Amino acid sequence: MYNTDIPTRAELPTTKQLLRSTVIAFVSAVAILVTIVLPAEYAIDPTGIGRTLQLTDMGEIKAQLAQEAEADRARDRQAPATPAEAPPATPAPDKQSSLLGTILANLFVTPAQAQTASRTDETVITLKPNEGVEYKLTMKAGAKVNFSWATDNGAVNYDMHGTPAGGAKEKSYKQGRGAASDEGVLTAESDGVHGWFFRNRGRADVTIKLKTNGAYTEIKRMI
Repeated sequence: MYNTDIPTRAELPTTKQLLRSTVIAFVSAVAILVTIVLPAEYAIDPTGIGRTLQLTDMGEIKAQLAQEAEADRARDRQAPATPAEAPPATPAPDKQSSLLGTILANLFVTPAQAQTASRTDETVITLKPNEGVEYKLTMKAGAKVNFSWATDNGAVNYDMHGTPAGGAKEKSYKQGRGAASDEGVLTAESDGVHGWFFRNRGRADVTIKLKTNGAYTEIKRMI
């Protein structure tokens, strides 16, 4: 049986080499932080490289949407309580399409989805100029919801995010500015409510049709 030879002292890296490698790694990390992470996450671009790579725009969108969502939440907390809005009526699905959808959903069900019955909703949202609104789904960790939304005209800013149960820090999944539609799969990273904040920055009313299907117990307007 052959054992690997133990390296000699001459083959081991010297203290100087280790120190140089550490300095190179530190400088590289700082460069990535300044040129990529800060512009993309916080719109801080001291070198101007982030603007050239269009990363600063991403950071500005995230900052703007976060400020708008927080301002709306603060205003909602100060406003007097009003009766909850009745959820929009869901059109009766075609029986054949519903049966086919149920079969397909059961083929790809996950453990988290198995704990929550599949549900389908179509929510119509109308926003006046500069108006914002937040709709969220109550979901279990790991649950998945297929979604699609589109505006009838114009565009909106949006932030798709989740709020863990217990009031922990929110998690942003996706953001956009001046968007007319989006679709995909929303996966809950924790038990709680997950959904969208929409803001109409245009000069005319915008109607959004939001379609959701998957493992959630309810959809409700938060603000």
